[in-house]
Amino acid sequence: ITGIGDMNRAQNLALKIRSGALPAPVQIVQNMQIGPSLGADNIHKGIISVMIAMALIMAYMLIYYRFFGLVANIALMLNLVFIVAIMSIIPGATLSLPGIAGIVLNVAMAIDSNVLIFERIREEIRNKNSPQNAIHAGFERAFGTIVDSNLTTLIVAIILFSIGSGPIQGFAVPLIIGIVSSMFTAITITRAMINLCYGSRTVKKLSIGI
Repeated sequence: ITGIGDMNRAQNLALKIRSGALPAPVQIVQNMQIGPSLGADNIHKGIISVMIAMALIMAYMLIYYRFFGLVANIALMLNLVFIVAIMSIIPGATLSLPGIAGIVLNVAMAIDSNVLIFERIREEIRNKNSPQNAIHAGFERAFGTIVDSNLTTLIVAIILFSIGSGPIQGFAVPLIIGIVSSMFTAITITRAMINLCYGSRTVKKLSIGI
């Protein structure tokens, strides 16, 4: 600011600015409000998007991988139940629209782990291995890839939660929970169900879409 003769006038001007004595007109260019009904409508649409994504992925897995796809679908539903259950016991955690987006992303990531395992099993069968050996080798060889891909995503999600705020943290929380849950369901629960069906009997062919 130019034209101020001495320090006293500068201090008086600063005092007036801080106290709000100098009026500054405000012109409202745009005013938007999101009321409870619109917020609830967005949440409802987000839940519908999760249901559509789940239905499409489960239909694809069932058609392409047959019985193994059914097992993956059960693990996928359990993964969603785990995410909601864990979030319900975390103090202060709320399921917002960004959180639903994190769940939708996790649905795709969770089924990807099963796809890696099933493709490894199909590869072992094409190499003339027995069904039992193919199942064992498929899980063992896909384990490293699954852990590596999920670990890198987990690191990014933790960084988002630590330096972000508001919607960013709302997106990161279900993503972090979903990554850990999906690794458990894809590796442990899927393998337990497959071993329950094929581990105690001799089979010549697996229902894995080959």
